[in-house]
Amino acid sequence: MDDIIRAAREWAGQPMALATVIEASGSAPRPRGGHMLVTGDGRFAGSISGGCVEYDVFALAESVIAGGPASVQYYGSNDPSIWLPGLPCGGQIGVLVQPVAEGGFAPALFEDIARAHASGASLTLSTDLETGRTSQGKLDGQFVHVYEPPRRLLIVGAVQIAQVLASIARATGFAVTICDPRERFLAPERFPDVDLTDAWPDEAVNAFAPNQSSAVVTLSHDVKIDDPALVAALAHPTGYVGALGSRANHVRRLERLAAMGVSPKDLARIDGPAGISIGGLGPHEIALSIAAGMVGALRGVR
Repeated sequence: MDDIIRAAREWAGQPMALATVIEASGSAPRPRGGHMLVTGDGRFAGSISGGCVEYDVFALAESVIAGGPASVQYYGSNDPSIWLPGLPCGGQIGVLVQPVAEGGFAPALFEDIARAHASGASLTLSTDLETGRTSQGKLDGQFVHVYEPPRRLLIVGAVQIAQVLASIARATGFAVTICDPRERFLAPERFPDVDLTDAWPDEAVNAFAPNQSSAVVTLSHDVKIDDPALVAALAHPTGYVGALGSRANHVRRLERLAAMGVSPKDLARIDGPAGISIGGLGPHEIALSIAAGMVGALRGVR
């Protein structure tokens, strides 16, 4: 949504249409809720199929921008009487195209989404598929789109792996904060464009207030730094909690945390050693494996 919101601001005042994936099944290239914003002069932002059916949707957008009604079109089936061509991946999608205007997707809704994201809140919008009108709140019988808060990552330990992990996380849409009470590690030139804090880790985690869209990863290799951060992260509904270290170190870590009062249920929430197994060596590949495990967990895959 960040790209869509930026484009909506840049193109404010111009005629636009918004395409939204309202149904997706099989190997669909974009999930339900995916957006593409199209202007009257042909510019666009976002995607609804990764390129497979965009040109057909451009034509629908031109019709809507010219004053035509909102429309829903389906793509991907072998039945030509119902579905238009063509998704090579074998999936199926339904796409709503509506005007960006009052009575459709009002321009102010982009700013409503932006404000909700900035405050860490979700926003629910409902769309009447017959009229193309979108309004706030959940309404029965309508397409309901919940815009979740942006994903956030708190990395504890400003080590070399943290530099790479922060870069990957930012590229995949995370807002990143680095915590390390050792101030020398927190040189801004080592971590451009991320928030830095030298607070003690448990204080940093509590101030970060992680939720189900957040991840906390400990990388310092110092139990005095990592353990308090893990205890604090497990006291919140943190979506992903990861800890760097060998399997043997993780066994000892679990014993320490259990002695600190962490329940077996919460101990099981820790991904340790953090990340998925890709046989990675060096900070770049280790960071990649951690990022993959983190995204997978936040997507409901462990």
